[in-house]
Order: sequence, then C-alpha cells, then structure tokens
Amino acid sequence: MKLRFVTPGGTVIDTSGTPGDSLLRAGQGAGLPLEGTCEGQMACSTCHVLVANEWFERLPPASEAEEDMLDLAAGARRTSRLACQIELTETLDGLTVTIPSTAHDMRTR
Repeated sequence: MKLRFVTPGGTVIDTSGTPGDSLLRAGQGAGLPLEGTCEGQMACSTCHVLVANEWFERLPPASEAEEDMLDLAAGARRTSRLACQIELTETLDGLTVTIPSTAHDMRTR
C-alpha cells in the first residue's frame, strides 16, 4: 500500500507499507525522522505526525492514552496522531502525513 510523508522541510517522500504494520515502522523503514523512543509502547510522543485533513476522519479515533501522550507533543494540532498507533490497513492506501518541524530523531545524532 502507498504512503506519503511530507518532511519538515516540505520534501514529499512516497513509500509503501504492509497492512498490519504500523505507520511508525513504515516511516522508519523509509529513513524518516520518526524516533519512536518507546518502540510503540505509547510512552512518548517522538513519533508524532500530522495527518492530512482528508485522511484524519478515516482513522479510528485515538485512545485516551494516545490523547494524553499527544498533549505532551510539541506542535500538536487537531489532526495530530502517534504513528505507532496507526495500524496500516488497505483502507489507508494513499495516507498522507506530515512530520512536524519539531521532530528530532536522536537515532541519527
């Protein structure tokens, strides 16, 4: 399935994902700055992404725990989600997300 990431600098990265995998793993596999410090355990907000408006309502609602973590994310907006909590499904083919300018991937330092 196709995925589109927009980097903080505005570069569009088209990649693919596998249904059942997380958006975080797909983004990391494409070399994007999605740290995922907690390895998808929802104990951080280092995989924070901004979901394109036209896709946001298509996602299952965020859990209360995810909402709590998003409260800690720098630059959070109405369409903010944690990439580790977005499970890829065929209905998300073409999903577009933006990586916030506040993203810092300590794995690359």
